[in-house]
Amino acid sequence: MTLKPQSIRKGVQIYLERKLTEKQDIIKLSEDWSEVQINFFKKMLKQGGEFKIKGSKFIIIPPSKVLDSKGEKDKGVITIPGLDGRF
Repeated sequence: MTLKPQSIRKGVQIYLERKLTEKQDIIKLSEDWSEVQINFFKKMLKQGGEFKIKGSKFIIIPPSKVLDSKGEKDKGVITIPGLDGRF
């Protein structure tokens, strides 16, 4: 089992041994990983962090999410039903 290209989303920064790494290099490395290691890597892609797989040190920085002043995910534009809602 290997990591699929669509598993690594745009905007995620992956460092291998403190060097920014390309998606193709990670996919090639994942050919030697077990299913448990691949699932762990996918989880870390979402949350980010520092970890090791088979002696290789990874640092993952996920894309930053847009947050409001309360620290919650931005809900976008709120529309109010009524006459003004037509436009």
